[in-house]
Amino acid sequence: RRRGRPARAEAAEGPGARERILAAARTEFAERGYDKTSVRGIAKAAGVDAALVHHYFGTKEQVFAAAIELSFAPALTMPDAIAGGGEAGAGERMARFMFGVWENPVSRQPLLAIMRSALTNETAAAVLRGLVERRLLQRVAGELHVPDPEFRAQLAASHLIGIAMLRYVIKMEPMASADLEEIVAMVAPTLQRYLTQA
Repeated sequence: RRRGRPARAEAAEGPGARERILAAARTEFAERGYDKTSVRGIAKAAGVDAALVHHYFGTKEQVFAAAIELSFAPALTMPDAIAGGGEAGAGERMARFMFGVWENPVSRQPLLAIMRSALTNETAAAVLRGLVERRLLQRVAGELHVPDPEFRAQLAASHLIGIAMLRYVIKMEPMASADLEEIVAMVAPTLQRYLTQA
């Protein structure tokens, strides 16, 4: 059993309470940011008691971690997409995959919220850093056959994150309205070098 919430109280909150809490947390963090979101606010939005939020997720930091893992889920399959076709074209596949996630409005909105929270709050940044390192970059590095694979994976990620910041967060022109194919064509060879050239 999880943290000491009585089974009777869990039943009283109705089926799907955990999923409702997680959905509410995603919305609250997206709309209010990390600093202005509270466990009580998440509970209210989910229609449950705040104790149930603590029961399922623990602290606000842990709720945030669960919410961003769900929001980040589309990006977490990137290592498979990169490795799927061997070394040739790995840089292009990485670029297409990440920009595909950002170009999709459904996945872009939660990612924007995560980025904004991470930029303004060290706790949120630490949670995001841990997720990206553990679930994304370590897996990418594990597939590389180059010196300093962790550093190479971080270089590639920093390149893509920088573009994402200019294009989707700051919306700086001409990057914000540039043709995606042009961006991929320019970026892919650099990513390829990071990922495959010794």
